[in-house]
Amino acid sequence: MPPPPETGTFLYNEPTIRFDRLPSVMTADLKYLLHYPPAVLDKVRALIDEDRLEAWLAARYADRHAIQTDAALYDYVNQIRQRHLKNAPPLSRVAYDSRQHPVHGTLGTNTRVARVQGSRLKTKHEIRVATLFRDTAPAFLRMIAVHELAHLKEREHTKAFYQLCQYMEPDYHQLEFDLRLYLTWQDIRSSPD
Repeated sequence: MPPPPETGTFLYNEPTIRFDRLPSVMTADLKYLLHYPPAVLDKVRALIDEDRLEAWLAARYADRHAIQTDAALYDYVNQIRQRHLKNAPPLSRVAYDSRQHPVHGTLGTNTRVARVQGSRLKTKHEIRVATLFRDTAPAFLRMIAVHELAHLKEREHTKAFYQLCQYMEPDYHQLEFDLRLYLTWQDIRSSPD
């Protein structure tokens, strides 16, 4: 049995969780899942300890999408926007961005660029998606596209924001959780052992 992690605490909503009471997988390995309840984290740790996380993800998200270029991504995201957010402002650019990575804390961004043209102020909306989504399941790409599109209407991550995400993608919360599992698996796979 490996030695227990360093003693310390971090906050999870109301209760305080002690590092010395966590099972074998270190908390750093689950950095994308820290705000989930301990019972869920225990199930994830069991999948990791039994080396079943990769097989679980492969069975659930086996296929890959064909949206590889920025132009194809623009068409894909714009199609979702036109279907669900008809009154939202048009997008001027949608692109994959290699500078965005979960290590840096971003999977996608939605920016507004305001420019003065004559006596008028023009606003352009741009969405950038991390390049790691080029090689993921179509459901994960849809989840991040829906998330960034929701920012056109709701700037902050509020209850209305998540309701809008669920309106566009009914399985949004499950896909977000599964994406966090995928990112955790990527970290475990790439970590030197």
